[in-house]
Amino acid sequence: MKNFPLSRGTVAGILKGYSAIGGAVYTVIYNVFLDQSSTKLLMFLSLGIPIICFAMMYFIRPCAPASGEDSSEHVHFVFTQAMACLAAVIVLIITVVGNVISVSSSVTFTLVGLVIVLLVSPLAIPVKMTFFRKKSVKKPNPLAKSAEGGESNPTNPLLRPSSSLGSFIEMENDDASDIQTLLAEGGGAVEKKRGPRRGEDFRMREALVKADFWLLWFLYFLGVGSGVTVLNNLAQVGIAVGIDNTTVLLCVFSFFNFVGRLSSGAISEHFVKSRAMPRTVWMTLAQFLMVLAFILYAFSSTATLYPATALLGTCYGLQYALMVPTASELFGLEHFGIIYSFMILGNPIGAVLFSGLLAGRLYDAEAIKQGSSTCYGPECFKLTFVILSCVCGVAAILGVILTIRIRPVYQSLYGSRFYRLPQEKVRSLRQA
Repeated sequence: MKNFPLSRGTVAGILKGYSAIGGAVYTVIYNVFLDQSSTKLLMFLSLGIPIICFAMMYFIRPCAPASGEDSSEHVHFVFTQAMACLAAVIVLIITVVGNVISVSSSVTFTLVGLVIVLLVSPLAIPVKMTFFRKKSVKKPNPLAKSAEGGESNPTNPLLRPSSSLGSFIEMENDDASDIQTLLAEGGGAVEKKRGPRRGEDFRMREALVKADFWLLWFLYFLGVGSGVTVLNNLAQVGIAVGIDNTTVLLCVFSFFNFVGRLSSGAISEHFVKSRAMPRTVWMTLAQFLMVLAFILYAFSSTATLYPATALLGTCYGLQYALMVPTASELFGLEHFGIIYSFMILGNPIGAVLFSGLLAGRLYDAEAIKQGSSTCYGPECFKLTFVILSCVCGVAAILGVILTIRIRPVYQSLYGSRFYRLPQEKVRSLRQA
C-alpha cells in the first residue's frame, strides 16, 4: 500500500486475485505433476513454497512510488492483470475439459507449463526496470529562474487546497506531489497533536472507538461470512440438488472469485480517481447481488445453481479485495498491519457462525430426518439460504450507511482539484 498509494485498489485486486487462483493452480499441479500423491503434495507445500517465499522476500521492500507523467505503472498493472486472466482461463479449461473428455498427457503438460509461465511473467517488470531504466529528464523550474532574476509574482494562485489537504503544503520537502499527499495521510508524515480524523493514521485503540471501523468490519464480516458458508458446503449443495461430480461447480466458484477480486480493484480505482466514489459503494452493491444469489440457491435447481455460484463467487471475491484499500484510506497506513489483521477476523468468525453452527446444524437435522448421513433434496439448505439472504440484506443497509458517512473522506482525498494539480502548481501554491 505504501509503495503504490495512488493505486491501492488495483494492487489489492492483483494480490487477492493471485491468491484466489493459487488454490486452483495447486490442484492442477497435484493432479498433473505430483501424481495425486499426498506425500509429494506435503513435501511440495512444506519445502517448495517456503523456498519460493524466502527467495522473493529480497524483492519486497519499501520503495519510492513512481510519479509524474512518465510513470509506467498503469502499463505494468495492465500487463500483470492480463497475464493473470489468461492463466485463470487456462486453468478453468484444464479443469472443465479434463472432467468432460479425456485429454492426452502431452497437451495437459503443455497447458500447465503455459500457466506457470504466465504466472511468473510479471517478474519481467522488475527485471526491465532494473536493467532498462529510463533516463529522467529534469524540467526547468520557471519559479527558480524568476527568483534568480529578482522577479516576483505577487499574483495569488487561482486554486487553493481544500482544508483537509492544506496541512500538506507546509511540508519541508519542496518536491511535494500528489503521491506525497496521500503518503502524508497514510504514512505519518504530518505530526498531529489532536486525535486522528478519518483518512489519517489511526492506532488500533483509536480505530476501535470509531463507528466507521465497526461498520466496515460488520459489512465485511456479514458478506464474507455468508460467502464462505457456501464455499465450505458447495459440494454438499451440489449433491443435494443431484449433481454427482461437483468439481466443475467448485471450479466455477473459484474462477469467478478470481474475477471478482481482480476486476473490483481496477474498477473501484477508476471511479475513486474520476468521481471520488467510495469503494464501499461496490461492496454494498455486492451485498444486494448476494441477496439475489441466495434466492437463486434457495430454488435448489440445477438451472439456477451454476448462475448463482458464478454470481456469488464474484461478489465474494469483491468483498475480499475492496476491504484492503478501504481500510487503508479510512485509517491510514502507519498501523495498517494490525488493523487489517483485525478486519480479516471476519472470515473465520463468519465461517464458525454461519457455516458451522447455522448451515451444519440445519443440514444434519434434515439428514437425520431422512435417516442418512447425507442429505438429498431442496430442504437441505433452503432455510440456510433464506437466512443468509436476510444477513446480506442487513449488510447492504450497513453499507449504505457507511458510504454516506465516509463520502466526505473520499472527497477530501480524491475529489479536491488540488489533488490533481501538477507538481509545478503545488510548488507555486507553497510559495504563495
